[in-house]
Amino acid sequence: MPDQRRTAREVLALVTDDGSFTELPPPVRESRPDGPLGWQGYDASRARAAERTGEEESVVCGTATVEGARAVLIAFEFGFLGGSLGERTGDRLEEAYAHAREHRLPVVPLIATGGSRMQEGMVALTQLQRVARQSALTRAAGLPQIAVLRDPTTGGGWATLGAGADVVLALPGVQVGFAGSRVRPSDADPAAYTAEAQLTAGAADAVVRPQDLKGVLGRWLRLLSGTDDRTSPSPAPVPAALAATDLPATGWAAVQRARSPERPRAHAYLDAYFTTRVHISGDRCGGTDPDGILCGFGEHLGRTVAFAAQTGTGTRPAGYRTAARLIRLADRLGVPVLTLVDTPGAANDAEAERQGAGAAIAEVFGAVAGARVPVTTLVIGEGGSGGALALAAPDNTWATPDSYFSVIAPELAAAILKRPKEEIENTADQLRIRPQDLVELGVVRGIVQNAGQEGAPATSPPPP
Repeated sequence: MPDQRRTAREVLALVTDDGSFTELPPPVRESRPDGPLGWQGYDASRARAAERTGEEESVVCGTATVEGARAVLIAFEFGFLGGSLGERTGDRLEEAYAHAREHRLPVVPLIATGGSRMQEGMVALTQLQRVARQSALTRAAGLPQIAVLRDPTTGGGWATLGAGADVVLALPGVQVGFAGSRVRPSDADPAAYTAEAQLTAGAADAVVRPQDLKGVLGRWLRLLSGTDDRTSPSPAPVPAALAATDLPATGWAAVQRARSPERPRAHAYLDAYFTTRVHISGDRCGGTDPDGILCGFGEHLGRTVAFAAQTGTGTRPAGYRTAARLIRLADRLGVPVLTLVDTPGAANDAEAERQGAGAAIAEVFGAVAGARVPVTTLVIGEGGSGGALALAAPDNTWATPDSYFSVIAPELAAAILKRPKEEIENTADQLRIRPQDLVELGVVRGIVQNAGQEGAPATSPPPP
């Protein structure tokens, strides 16, 4: 069934476990005839909407389980005055968020709205402030909010319940944008107001087919609202190395090994470490870096661990901002963080500078430094300058035998020092960038070994 035709009850049935939905009793509000503005015919419009939809307001709120995970769900009924927000809508939303905090439950808005209700004027618009306040209180309580964008998601509903959520999922092809279809410029490109466009712009995390929505939402809820001790989580265990176990003889040998196309990359480490995982996408500022960094949450030995993993390319500003977003969210939810360092350095082209490379890297440095949850770092390849160091935990960084970490790439160091190309290999040695050098210098705690090597410890000290 196309999303445009799904009622609030139908979308609830789509995502919740059979028989698990319990509707919250709606708050009682005494209103003057025809609403706060005395808008002639408003009461009649509401009565017709109620008769047509079987609902008394534009949202249905309650608790349910989604693949066994409990949550508060807020389902919009677009057939009721376009899913618009009015005073009574605000009452119901406030009650739903308060119930979520009281019972320590995540909040899942299933949004389909055209925005604020015209017949209530500014009174309707101020409901967005109520929603924002409830969302902020829920965020401060350490509870996740996962929005599902239906058709349409526009106006203040998108700007609060949607874009303000921790994770944003969207159904394919649905209309998403702050400007609704009747108030856009006449020459506006309609493709810009879609779920797919928001995903490309970094404002949504995934576009999910209706038949997959329950499974995806259930996975997110289980990972973000588990039963771990979120007050003082233990650090994420260090992953085992996936390849070489012998150590490089020279600095240049370390560089060559780290740059080898055969070396295991982030995808291989994440596959080996997690039994299941989900990804966030985008910096919420208009950008994504899908080729430069992978961020999300996964399950490792029954625990939720957040991850930010560089993929071996120059990380772009949007990638750093996405990583900072991930670390801040994990910190708020009390989830330990694993970072995988692998980059020749931050992207340094002119476009990266225009996109705020320095400020984006600073965000990550600040997120790691300010995190209250433990951060574990493994250098799995190239550790190029500050673009790599930003993701490294100051007191809990480890290295694989096929990695290196350097203040700058040896070639660039030689160029800065005005040395001939013939001196690059010697420069690499002088920089002391091998894993065993890094341990001796106190930059990393140890060198991880391949778990498949019989009799090998998980970590090893440098050789004498």
